[in-house]
Amino acid sequence: VSGRFKDYISVPKANMYQSLHTTVIGPLGQMMELQIRTWEMDRLAEEGIAAHWKYKEGAVASKTDEKQFSWLRQLLEWQQNLKDPGEFLESVRMNLFPDEVYVFTPTGEVKAFPRGATPIDFAYSIHSEVGEKCMGAKVNGKMVPLKQQLKNGSIVEIITSPKQHPRKDWLDFVKTPKAKNKIRHWINSQEREESIIIGKNLLEKALEKEHLTLPNIMKNEQIAAIAKDLSFHSEEDLIIQIGVGNISPRQVTGRIKPMLGIPKDKTTGLVGKMVGHIKRRKKDHGIMVEGMSDMLIRFANCCNPLPGENIIGFITRGHGITIHNQNCIHIDKADPERLVEVSWNPSKEDRFTAVLKVTSIDKKGILAEITSAISHKNINIIHASISTTLDKKAIDLFTIEVQDFKQLQDVMNALKKLKGILSVERISAGGQE
Repeated sequence: VSGRFKDYISVPKANMYQSLHTTVIGPLGQMMELQIRTWEMDRLAEEGIAAHWKYKEGAVASKTDEKQFSWLRQLLEWQQNLKDPGEFLESVRMNLFPDEVYVFTPTGEVKAFPRGATPIDFAYSIHSEVGEKCMGAKVNGKMVPLKQQLKNGSIVEIITSPKQHPRKDWLDFVKTPKAKNKIRHWINSQEREESIIIGKNLLEKALEKEHLTLPNIMKNEQIAAIAKDLSFHSEEDLIIQIGVGNISPRQVTGRIKPMLGIPKDKTTGLVGKMVGHIKRRKKDHGIMVEGMSDMLIRFANCCNPLPGENIIGFITRGHGITIHNQNCIHIDKADPERLVEVSWNPSKEDRFTAVLKVTSIDKKGILAEITSAISHKNINIIHASISTTLDKKAIDLFTIEVQDFKQLQDVMNALKKLKGILSVERISAGGQE
């Protein structure tokens, strides 16, 4: 057809498209357009100049490349078929490259993450301090769990708190290397500091038995010499290994006395020269700890000690000092060098956890009587589980908060007086007591 011939081979389009276009009349008088081009020209027409390199230079395209170019072709089809701009944008938002998600900051900045990334990853991408202080997140204006996976097109806002800090369980769900590395670095630095505190306290305790003090020993460089002798880089590394439990304090004290040139039985003669260490007391959770400060205090679940019972502390890396009942079966197996003297000093507001097992006849109203008796003693029930047996017995487990051992005994005696009660026992993770 005259005037319907176009040569885009001699004069390619701006996007490097090449082809011959012409229109002819068929046998039945119908007009049809013909496009004539080579295989390479056809690939360029279908996939664009961005893909031209792999054919021009003989490169082999990866599966990822093929997948992405396929998505671009799909994008062109959507653009042609979807007339509504909003519908087109939604299709694009939901079908971005499958291995990545794209989200927005509240100011509109786009951030890309590997699929499965969470608000924690987002927080660390903004700044390390934002990640460390991240306590919550809003996605599209709604609060979400920190482990929730991000979705394409979401607007993410991070909520921070100066009291927040990274947790070990974050490593279970974060995806980006930056977040993982920063979390590990923070945890390692905290464990290092805690190991130093524990190591110093253990060493001070061992030195005190020999009438020596750590400040004087460090001042006279005996600790530095021992650290070098044991192939440690510094005094601090030696103290950390004591805190971790790899080195015994006795290994250190055993080397100090020969260095001082004093026979073992003469060590007490140093009292006047080297004493000066003052015991410090740290009050925490109603507990007084001899010779310790700045330590985390927690109560052992295996025995749940209460004020009025004899207790002892056990130094554990990562957990500070764990308070046990002196009769706890786990204390018999504990390393004596990691035991510390502790004592009760509770305030009127302090409450401690105990678990009661109440066995009764399974009858109507018995549960109400039990809970009423507990409440009458001004005791709070924080958890309860109820079960029955085939022989018509009810077994109730109550986790309660009491002031001390005496209050626990009072409520147990009150429960035993109720009609239908078969037994009342205090139990722990290790079984009944």
